[in-house]
Amino acid sequence: MAVAAPALQASRQAVLAAAAAHLDSGAFARELAQRVARPTESQNPAAGPVLQAYLDEDLAPTLAALGFACRSHPNPVAGGGPLMIARRVEDPALPTVLMYGHGDVVRGQDKAWTRGQGPWQLAAEGPRLYGRGTADNKGQHSINIAALAQVLGARRAEGRGLGFNLTWLFEMSEETGSPGLAAFCAAQREALAADVLIASDGPRYRSNRATVFLGSRGVANFTLGLQLREGAHHSGNWGGLLRNPGTVLAHAIACLVDARGVIQVPGLRPPPVPEAVRAALVGLQFGGDPGDPMVDADWGEPGLSPAERVIAWNTLEVLAMRTGNPDFPVNAIPPAAQAHMHMRFVPGTDIAHLAEHVRAHLAAHGIDDVQVTPGEVMPATRLDPAHPWVRWCLASIERSTGSAPVLLPNLGGSLPNEVFADILGLPTVWVPHSYAGCSQHAPDEHLLAPVAREALQIMAGLFWDLGDADTPPPSRTSPLTPPCSAP
Repeated sequence: MAVAAPALQASRQAVLAAAAAHLDSGAFARELAQRVARPTESQNPAAGPVLQAYLDEDLAPTLAALGFACRSHPNPVAGGGPLMIARRVEDPALPTVLMYGHGDVVRGQDKAWTRGQGPWQLAAEGPRLYGRGTADNKGQHSINIAALAQVLGARRAEGRGLGFNLTWLFEMSEETGSPGLAAFCAAQREALAADVLIASDGPRYRSNRATVFLGSRGVANFTLGLQLREGAHHSGNWGGLLRNPGTVLAHAIACLVDARGVIQVPGLRPPPVPEAVRAALVGLQFGGDPGDPMVDADWGEPGLSPAERVIAWNTLEVLAMRTGNPDFPVNAIPPAAQAHMHMRFVPGTDIAHLAEHVRAHLAAHGIDDVQVTPGEVMPATRLDPAHPWVRWCLASIERSTGSAPVLLPNLGGSLPNEVFADILGLPTVWVPHSYAGCSQHAPDEHLLAPVAREALQIMAGLFWDLGDADTPPPSRTSPLTPPCSAP
């Protein structure tokens, strides 16, 4: 054993070097350029053939060359994009990792780009790789596939396999809310059975800090509306006689969230921050990258650090509010007002009764005629930071980078993580390869080449360690029996 360990360590270092060279040589950029060139806009109703082609003509051949059996599936929800499961099974008794990515992107917004060569052509300018999907999510899953290829090539040269099983799940409608993903995963539980989800999406804590997060805050939208009459009425003739719906709605919003952003509805406030979550956030300072806005120190829940406010607490925001005609105001009392509200929430929040909590709170304050219409909800999830898979992944990343990664108990934003955590019952570990200033969903979206280079090494190290006897992953409770095996 004393002789074998240094040899394996040297091989690990060689794989990490090969992963970095994959970016330095331009090979990674060529792979990503091919994927960026496909306008996989899931918000475009005519994009169906392009969405399917991304799976069948790009990802499937790439993964098949790595020994995966690939099969695309129609979405169980009408209008949803296709999905694909790719499986590489070496031995059902070995650990199985599930990975996830989405190949769809938001609309290109072609005419609004000011850098690069527009959304559908990868363009390098300094450390930035511009193109739609470079950060969300084509660049991130391309990093993971490329890192896997480096490890598999090294293992094959030694006459052995990966030493674990791997399943990929790709969807093509994440940017429209992942319709059908939950139903699909529920129907494909056996094919997607695994020991852990290790996936990449979202931003790092800082661009220069490797990061792991374990879930995401949930999101819930709802609308407040008040229709008092038909038509506007002259304020000189009727001011003081007619209720103004804009004024009433402004007070309704102020009743729900105060002037400092503190949620006033008891039923929408979360439980106290768990000590393990609080400990993980000590010392983290959000913001500070070039282009980041200044953090408002006096905004949000008092007694919490900024990191706790964005990661471990709930927020209630006004996305848009309208009464009358803001573009052409007239001296008249408007007949109606509407506000679109938006809530991010952590596990333990009674989000299932959001509308009831809001209505009861407004009524208790004398506002009982504002309509509350609930909208889409994405549940909140958070894996225990002390989970064995978390500690194992943190150790592997530190072994690759030489420093401990930042651990976020959950992302401040939202992902369909509940599908993996709740429906498939998996511990979920996310290793993001982007950063908050990447302009995802906006013109000039980009991936940072230095981040991609380090991410290639991080993922190569994770894949290497998963199959290395010297760094065994957490023990499993029972063997899997997949229905089929890949070559």
